[in-house]
Amino acid sequence: MIRGIRGATTVEHDDSQEILNRTKELLLEMAERNRLTPENISSICFTLTPDLHATFPAEAARLVGWRYVPVICMRELDVPHGLSMTIRVLMHADVTVSQDSVVHVYRERATVLREDLLDKDGAVG
Repeated sequence: MIRGIRGATTVEHDDSQEILNRTKELLLEMAERNRLTPENISSICFTLTPDLHATFPAEAARLVGWRYVPVICMRELDVPHGLSMTIRVLMHADVTVSQDSVVHVYRERATVLREDLLDKDGAVG
């Protein structure tokens, strides 16, 4: 069944290398925690908050070798109380687990986005 897997991370600067590094770390952790290979991943949507524009975070998928996974980047809504300098990911993947067993990953300052579901390792599952 195709399920959505959420993830988010933050950066300290609008710097292309920092955005790519943090996004790569996030993608790899999402895949590892959910036992995914690129073949299981149907597509990935990335959003950036309006204060980030140095690069496309989707490039990180290519940098980890996910050549054929469809990816797209979008702009996050500019909400006054929103978390700044944030990269969000919605990964669609073919998994065999129930929805409540999917592991969502929030890193860096993005852990505040789903504190209600975080485990001791900073993952939501």
